[in-house]
Parts: sequence; C-alpha cells; structure tokens
Amino acid sequence: MKIEAVEKLTDYKHLNMYAVRYYDRSGRRRTWYVASRNDPPLCAGGCFETADAVVMVALHKASSKLVLIKEFRVPLGGYQYGFPAGLVDDGESVADACARELYEETGLSVVRLIQSSPPVYSSSGMTDESVVIAYLECEGEASNNANSDSEDIHPFLVSAEEALSLCRQPEAMVDVKTWLVLQGFAKTGRVF
Repeated sequence: MKIEAVEKLTDYKHLNMYAVRYYDRSGRRRTWYVASRNDPPLCAGGCFETADAVVMVALHKASSKLVLIKEFRVPLGGYQYGFPAGLVDDGESVADACARELYEETGLSVVRLIQSSPPVYSSSGMTDESVVIAYLECEGEASNNANSDSEDIHPFLVSAEEALSLCRQPEAMVDVKTWLVLQGFAKTGRVF
C-alpha cells in the first residue's frame, strides 16, 4: 500500500474532505475519501505526536461521580451522551485544553490531571482525527453557563449505578469511548 497523492476537496475552518489516491496490495490505483482537521491530512506526512482534541474522563472530587454531558450533535439529529471534549488550540498544552474545555462545557474546574493517553483514533476508516483521553479530578457546580451559542450541552454527574443504567438504555445515543469507560465504572466504581 502506498499513498500517491492527496487532493483537498473543501476549504473550511475546522474540517475538510480529501481524496487520497493510493495503490493497493495488487498495485491497483484507488481513491479513499478522508475527513481531516489537518491540512494536509496525516496520511500525507502529518504530525502524529499532537492530538486534535481532548476527551476528559472527569471524576467530581466531592461526589465521587463521573462528569457526563448530554449534547446535541447535528450528524445524529439528536442528543448524545459523552464526556466533555473539545479541540486543542494551536500551541495549547493538553492540560490547558482540559482546563478550558471542561469549564466551557460544564462550569467545573480541573483539580488534578491524573494521566493522559497518547493521541488515539476512534474512526480511522473515515478520519484521521486524534484525541487524547485525559483522566482528571474536578470540582465545582455543574453548569452550562459558559456554552457558546453553537453548543447545546447539559452536564451532569453519574454514580456507578447510574452509569450502568445509562448503558442499558437501548435508545440512548452514547459515544463509543464513553460507553466503554461507563461499563468499567459501573462494574468497579473506579476509572483510574
């Protein structure tokens, strides 16, 4: 497999489409369409060391409950349950992005960043978007007062029992990363 060329198909601020021309194992020329936040996309020699976004697995220190959000997602046409998350600004550290995004989406403050993953990929068949999963403790009162006009986010706290209940609701739209962590939290009462 070898990448031959990449053609940018759109020109938007946060996300673009690319036609990636490559040769398969048999030497046939093929095209794959990729959405990317990077210009050029990672397959064209991008930087794999930095993440596009952070996803925060936040434990509320006073209540020992996980922080979740219920957010309207346009591609789903409805509300999805997930963890607070957001893009990392140019030059911003993971810790700074976590502090900023957690406050913007939930009104909560980071007390301690416990650990974070390297950049990981959740849907590499469609996009090269990478996220760092950050485990942290937080404090404060959950609020959506700092949401921008383009966000419809409702933060809330869940116990292990409530996490299990949410995972068992077949009609609930749950982010894949969130579902996996909630399953572990429901079984053990711990996330780190």
